[in-house]
Amino acid sequence: MVDIKQFTVNPLQENCYVVSDDTCEACIIDPGCISEDEWHAIKTYIDGNGLHLVHMLCTHLHFDHIMGCGFVARDYGLDIEGNMADMGQYQQRDIYLDAFGLPHESMPPLPKVHDISSQDTVSFGTHQLKIILTPGHTQGGMCFYLADEGVLFAGDTLFQASIGRTDMAGGDYTQIIRSIRTQLLKLPASTHVLTGHGPSTTIDYEQKFNPYI
Repeated sequence: MVDIKQFTVNPLQENCYVVSDDTCEACIIDPGCISEDEWHAIKTYIDGNGLHLVHMLCTHLHFDHIMGCGFVARDYGLDIEGNMADMGQYQQRDIYLDAFGLPHESMPPLPKVHDISSQDTVSFGTHQLKIILTPGHTQGGMCFYLADEGVLFAGDTLFQASIGRTDMAGGDYTQIIRSIRTQLLKLPASTHVLTGHGPSTTIDYEQKFNPYI
């Protein structure tokens, strides 16, 4: 049995997820919380349910998905697990925050990034998340697939009836379409897709109604 808790955070309405199972081991995916208040809500859920956070996973390293990673590192001693191909985005977090008029002076510093792009899976408790490389939104984009539960954490690769934007540094439209068609659409049609922004969807729905693919 897996529990998945969604938190929608920061002005860009980014979806952060805490995933745990009966062992109480847990992963946090894309902690984009921008303030102590947003982080407090997530931490209260983790601690209140007696969860042991063992992984901090990032589908990609755009600023809105990593701005809260310093809070996680400060309170739980975890580094980021992501793809080093996105280090350019990681290094420009504060530049993007300034461009969007968002404060960062009081944020804890970002932790180190450990590259997991060559791994097949990440384990927590009695479950495994399969790592699926999906470049296109960024060069280091990844999705995490929980096969036992039929759940895909898609980051900004696939949205309900849409796809991740490709007009920022590292974006490639042809590449993201290829990633979706060759990696994601081959998953079972019933797969529940939890996105980086906006509502969830299914592979079946996207196959039928997504105008991009």
